[in-house]
Amino acid sequence: MHSLRLFPAVAVGGFRRYAAYRAATAAGVFTNTVFGFILSFAFMALWGERPGLGGYDREQALTFVWTGQALLAAMALLGGGFQEELQERIRSGDVVVDLYRPADLQVWWLSADLGRAAFQLLGRGVVPMAVGALVFPLVLPADPLVWAAFALSVLLGLLVGFAVRYLVALSAFWLLDGSGVSAVSGLLCVFFSGNLLPLTVFPGAFGEVVRTLPWAAMLQVPADVLLGEYRGAGLAGALAFQGGWAVVLLAAGRVAQSAATRKVVVQGG
Repeated sequence: MHSLRLFPAVAVGGFRRYAAYRAATAAGVFTNTVFGFILSFAFMALWGERPGLGGYDREQALTFVWTGQALLAAMALLGGGFQEELQERIRSGDVVVDLYRPADLQVWWLSADLGRAAFQLLGRGVVPMAVGALVFPLVLPADPLVWAAFALSVLLGLLVGFAVRYLVALSAFWLLDGSGVSAVSGLLCVFFSGNLLPLTVFPGAFGEVVRTLPWAAMLQVPADVLLGEYRGAGLAGALAFQGGWAVVLLAAGRVAQSAATRKVVVQGG
């Protein structure tokens, strides 16, 4: 019962922590919006030369751009969130304090990260999407059930994103300095999530492979759900794809956490 009250409180704390940085939020909204315009004009030129590229028309491609900008900070596609903080706590030895808390380490950081993501969705997601919808011909659904499916898909994407970053953070238990792993993970996330280009534009076997990787669950799948690319059994399959990766990666995090707490090697600790 104590944990049931604790973790929502941690999530609220994560929300409030990021809400305190109003200037940073305003700067993030501005940056996301500007890059949304840059990507939109680039996509308009590309889809003008290649109509139907990736199975999208121009309006769908533009919607993909602004969906990505809306989810960019929440999904931490460019890094940020708890990952660097946890790595530093591992390096300094402060993680020992975390392990003595009457709360599971993974669930604690997941709760905090969901609070962060909720603020980023509201603080840095809504405004860029609204601006994009006002300026460009986006195809946003009128069916509330599609929006509900999109919300569920975003939640599952957040779980996958957290699970990936948690594994990266835990690597610091063995590597002491996890910055290299973080850099590689960030590059993989940017490329394979669909942040640069929709994964549907990649041809052949390579395209089929990248669409089965966990990073696709962070942006490509939620964007396609919003675009109505999945219906009925296809929608259920897309959500199951995200849920499956979330379960696998969170379970891998449990295994890594268990191994780390049995053999803790902390630089300077």
